[in-house]
Amino acid sequence: MTILHFCTEPQWRAAAESGWYRHDSLAAEGFIHFSEPHQVHLPADYLMRGRTDLVLLEVDENRVGAEIRYEPGDPTDPDSMRFPHLYGPLETSAVVAVHPFPPGADGRFTLPEGIAR
Repeated sequence: MTILHFCTEPQWRAAAESGWYRHDSLAAEGFIHFSEPHQVHLPADYLMRGRTDLVLLEVDENRVGAEIRYEPGDPTDPDSMRFPHLYGPLETSAVVAVHPFPPGADGRFTLPEGIAR
């Protein structure tokens, strides 16, 4: 299955050089936030609306070494939409494609063409 994560181009370049991607949330929360293709616009719009320096990492879940848990997006609401959380760093070899992730004219994000919902 494909899971997605957005980050800045400089963050991705640094990860590609080292072989590992570690988002700040890994240290702060213990995991890296991911989305399924049908959900990625939700956190992108909420957290990054209008940002023009983002890329979208397309990750093959089967190539990831660390544990992935599907957990509520809102921890206070166990019935809320579940998102994939990676409990460890992401090896860049699990990234099968990197897509430009610009917002539309209204500042909102949509899934790039070529990624299956």
